[in-house]
Amino acid sequence: MSRGDVAVVIPAWNEADRITATIEAAGKLAGADILVVVDDGSTDDTATRAVAAGARVIQHARNRGKAAAMETGAEAVRLLEADQADSGAAGRDARVARHLLFLDADLADSAAEAGPLIDPVRTGSADMTIAIFVTRVRKGGFGVAVATAGAGTERAIGWRPVQPLNGMRCLTRAAFTAALPLAPGWGAETGMTIDLARKGMRITEVEVPLSHRATGNDWRSQLHRLHQLIDVTRALAVREPAVRRLRGMSRAALTRPPSR
Repeated sequence: MSRGDVAVVIPAWNEADRITATIEAAGKLAGADILVVVDDGSTDDTATRAVAAGARVIQHARNRGKAAAMETGAEAVRLLEADQADSGAAGRDARVARHLLFLDADLADSAAEAGPLIDPVRTGSADMTIAIFVTRVRKGGFGVAVATAGAGTERAIGWRPVQPLNGMRCLTRAAFTAALPLAPGWGAETGMTIDLARKGMRITEVEVPLSHRATGNDWRSQLHRLHQLIDVTRALAVREPAVRRLRGMSRAALTRPPSR
């Protein structure tokens, strides 16, 4: 039997109320035959519900942040693939690494709409895709972290993503490996975009009808934004010595979605 070509990795922290719906929806994506949830030190029953929904679950004993959860998930996929190859259960294509699709745990039913993120990677026209949410969710913040990430990315590579902090991404295993180690915490996406673009990887933005929970305006939400801003700033600072447009870099490698 032919195996799939995509592994879904879902970092999760205290998402018990949505994780089941997210897993069930992601399981409907064509070609996605491995689904790994990384429970990043949750204090609720996220892990229990994820197992019940059919996901492979890896648990961090404490909250280690977004980047660590992504790296743990990708490594879990690699080990699962190695086991399949050793057993011969997946046939002659068992040693071909799957593409990695990263989804947030709170997408719920909308996770089933992530297919367009996979297509450019599957066809070989992109090394990484970044989601642009068609429907914007009104949030309680001022967009400082997003603006900082966008401006810093533009300084670094001469191109500004529409949604630079969007964590919904699909990429080849080779691209993910090239991005390691990821920038810590919430700086992972910013660092990944800059590092892969500098290495000549092709990055494409894709409009998708995904939606997730809006971040509120209470003190916990504002603290989350502060942590996000700090992590993004650190990711940019590490890359600042090389923040200048790279000569000879092809702008064709960075593409926007087609206009409607």
